[in-house]
Amino acid sequence: QVQLVESGGGSVQAGGSLRLSCVGSGFTYADRKWRVWFRQAPGEERDGIAFINFDGSLTFYDDSVKGRFTISQDSAKNTVHLQMNSLKPEDTAMYYCASGWNGHTWYHRQNWDNWGQGTQVTVSS
Repeated sequence: QVQLVESGGGSVQAGGSLRLSCVGSGFTYADRKWRVWFRQAPGEERDGIAFINFDGSLTFYDDSVKGRFTISQDSAKNTVHLQMNSLKPEDTAMYYCASGWNGHTWYHRQNWDNWGQGTQVTVSS
């Protein structure tokens, strides 16, 4: 059974930084190939914001975070990170990591099989 455990969320002032981590276990080969970060604010859709392949050679970002957030991975530890800089109040959300991509649109929730519990990020102005 795949398990994803997220950490690193918290409350920060606008302009601050946070580093999220997600440690995985029980992965299949396919689970190890691709990882992603999603976020979801109350009443909003859960949307993908950052994607990475197994060796970090391929990354994608949503326009809302491009240039501010950086996704990285440590394959030996089955861990993915999200460095978040220049945080804005609009970044306030629950942040989730996921694995088990089916190869379709990466930023759509339904295309990922395995999910962490989420970690809350709150950015105040």
